[in-house]
Amino acid sequence: MEKKKVIVYVDGYNFYYGLKNGGARWKRFYWLDIVKFFERMMLPDQELVEVNYYSAVPLDDQQAADNQDVLFSANLLNPKFKLHLGRYKKKKFKCQNCGFKNKTYEEKESDVRVATGMLVDMFTKRCDITIIVSADSDMIPSVEIIKGFAPEHPVHVFVPPTQNTYALASKCDHVVWLEHYRARFVQST
Repeated sequence: MEKKKVIVYVDGYNFYYGLKNGGARWKRFYWLDIVKFFERMMLPDQELVEVNYYSAVPLDDQQAADNQDVLFSANLLNPKFKLHLGRYKKKKFKCQNCGFKNKTYEEKESDVRVATGMLVDMFTKRCDITIIVSADSDMIPSVEIIKGFAPEHPVHVFVPPTQNTYALASKCDHVVWLEHYRARFVQST
């Protein structure tokens, strides 16, 4: 029997913050072999085609950028790992009460890149199953488009540890809460 082709789309920012918010229990998985982890999540009738990882390089934090580069460089050794970088945009804000001014950064382009990738791969029949790794409800329109054009095409959501996404989960065919698969994280570091 021919295996079902699976492509995984990881919202890297969402995945990272799921690990970060879990404290020391989850932070050790910053150095995950990402393809190995998702291969361990495949069912016997499934074949992992590729893992698309969407992120952006941090600004104003060289150590974080260097750490991220090491993670990406290691994972890029596996041809199934595809990296898609968006960007950070500097955002200034001012406190309405005291007038204090500060800056922050906002990740740009990643959600659109995830959505575009999922849609192109589904329409060109590169995969039989789509897996989204995110808790971001911004993914819902893409899921609705896929289900509208190809209701038989399964869309699964793998929710990062410490995250919740009942809105996105309600639109997908199957939900996997990754915090229940800690042993597979351990096996993939």
